[in-house]
Amino acid sequence: MSYVPTLKKLYIEQVSPELVKSRGYKNKHQVPKLLKISLNSGIDADADKNQIADVARDLGAIAGQKPVLHRTKRAIANFKLKPNQITGCSVTLRGNNMWEFLYRLLAVALPTIRDFRGVPSKLDGQGNYSLGITDFTIFPEITVENVKKTMGLDVTIVTSAETDDEARELLKALGMPFRRIEQQSNAPKATAA
Repeated sequence: MSYVPTLKKLYIEQVSPELVKSRGYKNKHQVPKLLKISLNSGIDADADKNQIADVARDLGAIAGQKPVLHRTKRAIANFKLKPNQITGCSVTLRGNNMWEFLYRLLAVALPTIRDFRGVPSKLDGQGNYSLGITDFTIFPEITVENVKKTMGLDVTIVTSAETDDEARELLKALGMPFRRIEQQSNAPKATAA
């Protein structure tokens, strides 16, 4: 018997039947699912080889696989870029690695953010969700003592949903802590005289 990640088991046993019931899908293949998760991080143009290695090592520790380094194609003087200079790194997660990363993001990393009130509920119009994380040390794989410079991280969750509402319902059922929108009262405000 092969290993099934916890979040994938939740999706198969609870989330998928719940979506079929609420959306009235006729076929099990209509149910939206996660396709991949992309992690991206930029690297300063003036970074030395040690900093680049540190960023790549940290992103690899977070993702559980080796990141791909991205290089510039041509020189751009306004941005102080030279040809063939490393400016970023990325990882694409699929399968069990994707489910494990999402579980760690939702259950461990996001709750450790100070004054966390939820993530924005805005999707891209095609059923994909992007989240920017300003400090990657929220992940337990990173030891804060070894970090010389903090980096940001972009997380993009790609789903097979056709609309934003389907994707939002899928992510909410998986445990994505979307920010609550407070209802603003229509009562007139008192003005100081």
